[in-house]
Amino acid sequence: MKKQAVRIFRRGTALALTLVSGWVMLRTAALADPGQALQVLSHDARFAVSLLSAQLPTAGQVSDDAPALTGWQRLVLAQSPLLHTARDSAQRFQQTPVTTPPEQSDEDASEPPITQPPADNSNVVARTFVPSASQPYLQAGAVYVADRAQKQANVAALAAAPVNISLSDGPQVLIVHTHGSEAYTPGPADTYIPSDPYRTTDCNYNMVRVGEEVAQVFRAGGLEVVHDTTLYDYPSYNEAYDRSLAAVERWLKQYPSIRVVLDVHRDALAAEDGTIYKAVSREDGGQAAQVMLVVGTDGGGKYHPLWEENLTFAMRLQQQMLDDYDTLARPMVLRSSRFNQHLSVGSVLVEVGTHGNSLDEALLGARLFARSALQVLERLK
Repeated sequence: MKKQAVRIFRRGTALALTLVSGWVMLRTAALADPGQALQVLSHDARFAVSLLSAQLPTAGQVSDDAPALTGWQRLVLAQSPLLHTARDSAQRFQQTPVTTPPEQSDEDASEPPITQPPADNSNVVARTFVPSASQPYLQAGAVYVADRAQKQANVAALAAAPVNISLSDGPQVLIVHTHGSEAYTPGPADTYIPSDPYRTTDCNYNMVRVGEEVAQVFRAGGLEVVHDTTLYDYPSYNEAYDRSLAAVERWLKQYPSIRVVLDVHRDALAAEDGTIYKAVSREDGGQAAQVMLVVGTDGGGKYHPLWEENLTFAMRLQQQMLDDYDTLARPMVLRSSRFNQHLSVGSVLVEVGTHGNSLDEALLGARLFARSALQVLERLK
């Protein structure tokens, strides 16, 4: 009887501390609508894990020697979606390797130097990029945003805001590639003729192929897609964004029904010692390239009044990826450059993997991203 009383007291105290923490988080969320605040809080993995620990002290443990759940604990988990999600979140945060990617090149920068890959690809290392506690992020629930633009946006409010996009008849999505010749680490089955290291004008192996994978998923889902396959970074990498800017303007004028503009790229991650990192996630029975969404701002001084609306849209895409897949989505990035995203609400830069990934990994990552994005777009019809 005494042990039971102690156990009840401990759980009561833990639950009280959890509720106090939740109250503090709600007070600091700066949301006028309590309903919106509760919705954001319900998606916060840290709050869910703390609530899980308060209710079921052993349920959040994911090590091999952790005690198994009792029958009543499994019953409680089954009846509570929030607690069930918390256990999944605890596993993901504790088991996934944490690495922070370096800064990307700016839209106005010259081509980043990338050396010729070794024939055996021995310097390629796989990493799964997830939010790191050592790095500052803007956060709305499970969505983490690396604020490279130093905008200090109220992402909780933006995540709860409506997406001001309405899809109608006619072409609805434009897929473009400012750096279309970007390619991946070649393997025995996908060897290409390089135009530069990790670049090729062969559109069976560069970003055009990856963009077509996204387009096929969209078309199968009933969307009309314009896929611009022009290589705006060849033969000159410099001023590629100026050339793609003119192209997007032409497409928007030709098809006013276009409401979503996706500029599909790949990232490049390399250490000073020559190690190349590829971003991977075990999804859908295979190894997929992770996907990172990049949102531009007016932080560089250029006119861009739409960046907050674009951020709301990108956060909706990010949340859907997080709902659908464990680690497909890398943390989002908010940048000072605008990346031509000032032309239309619904403009996002999509980085599929890095130059260390294989083409097959990139195609799987692109396909999974498109499935999540399709769900978001279907709700906008």
